[in-house]
Amino acid sequence: LRTAADPVTSFDDRLARTVTDLMDTVAHEEGAGLAAPQIGLSTRVFVYTCGGRRGHLVNPEWEAIGNETTEVNEGCLSIPGVSMPTERFARVRARGFDMKGDPVSFEAEGILARAVQHEIDHLDGVLFLQRLTPERRRAAMAEIRSSAWFGSAAVSAGVIYDQLSDAMAVR
Repeated sequence: LRTAADPVTSFDDRLARTVTDLMDTVAHEEGAGLAAPQIGLSTRVFVYTCGGRRGHLVNPEWEAIGNETTEVNEGCLSIPGVSMPTERFARVRARGFDMKGDPVSFEAEGILARAVQHEIDHLDGVLFLQRLTPERRRAAMAEIRSSAWFGSAAVSAGVIYDQLSDAMAVR
């Protein structure tokens, strides 16, 4: 989760299976989005199912529309039970490709805008914890350290949690 994912170069059956697996997993977990690194794949693809929309983006990029930001409690399927107010842009323009290689672009606001930014962060090796203020990061890390899964080699969304990076600790 702390390494940038590899760009997709083949729009093939393997990619289609990845998108299907991601959609099944995010539906099962009732999440807003899920990126391939969260299920152990170093592939630049994510899915979303929020704001009344469902879909996926391959090799995605985003840009802010305006300067307005929002601060809403944000969590992550890879860090169960931890949720903190996180600042994100209120509106974004996302672009990339679908699983067949056709260009896709859309504008988003609300939870979908947040999901786009959060999931592309995953593809860039960034966790939402890194977007928190120092005080909130300390509180989140305390929650993680006191959680039942921390240090137990528990597995969630394909990630083993018994060795969180020291880089996550507040400096």
